[in-house]
Amino acid sequence: MANLTVSVDAEVLKQARIRALENGTSVNELVGKYLEDYVQRRERQRKALLAILESAKNSTWSSGGEKWTREELHERGK
Repeated sequence: MANLTVSVDAEVLKQARIRALENGTSVNELVGKYLEDYVQRRERQRKALLAILESAKNSTWSSGGEKWTREELHERGK
């Protein structure tokens, strides 16, 4: 396990310590858990985006379905 030094406003740290105590944990555990959640959330977002891109790649339009000409795509309500 690695150590991390952070700077936090004194009042914020005081309130975090109080809430941690109320929940039977420590600020150290809270920060560690937050960072784990952050990393996992970002990974889930990355996977969701990749799934969307894969779905778009396999869509009817890109797999030989209806295709539009440049003129059709840029029609201005004629």
